[in-house]
Parts: sequence; C-alpha cells; structure tokens
Amino acid sequence: MHLVIIAWLYVALMMAVAEATNSTGTVLGAIFTFLLYGLLPLGLVVYIMGTAARRRARQAREQAARDAAMQAAQGDSGLAPDQGGEAPADPLAPVGKEP
Repeated sequence: MHLVIIAWLYVALMMAVAEATNSTGTVLGAIFTFLLYGLLPLGLVVYIMGTAARRRARQAREQAARDAAMQAAQGDSGLAPDQGGEAPADPLAPVGKEP
C-alpha cells in the first residue's frame, strides 16, 4: 500500500515539474497539477481504504470499555482466587466439643 502511495506521489510530482519547466507552463499550474492529480485523489483513496481499520479500532475500544464496565459492576478485582494476599479459608470446619 505504501509503495503505491509513494509511486502515485512521484508521478504527480514529475507531472508538476514538467508543467513548471514547460515553456508554456506556470508554477501556479504546477501547484494545481500536484494538488488535483496527486494529493487530493490520493488523500481520498487512503481515507476510503482506511475505513475498515478505523472501524476495527473503534469496535475494539468499545469492547474494552464494555469489559471494564462489566468487571467494575461485578466488583471483581481481577485477581485469581487466593491471590489477594490472605491465607485461604479451611475447607472443613474444625471438630470441637459441643457446649
């Protein structure tokens, strides 16, 4: 993709140079040639081609926000069991005398 962009800009620049150095050409014509044949169409194509990537990035941000909101609503600290720094509870109740 980057190679096509560079090639397109190179060709548009060469067209602008040819316009500027021609005996009937002008520098203003060269500037408009570069803008109208180079930057404007290229900017439009790059914007359209990047739509899918922008959509994926937006969806990933929204999913991360939903996950964070769900985790905060559940009160989950994100730690695995027994990773809170305290000893685990004894699974069996101690056997003792009845009062």
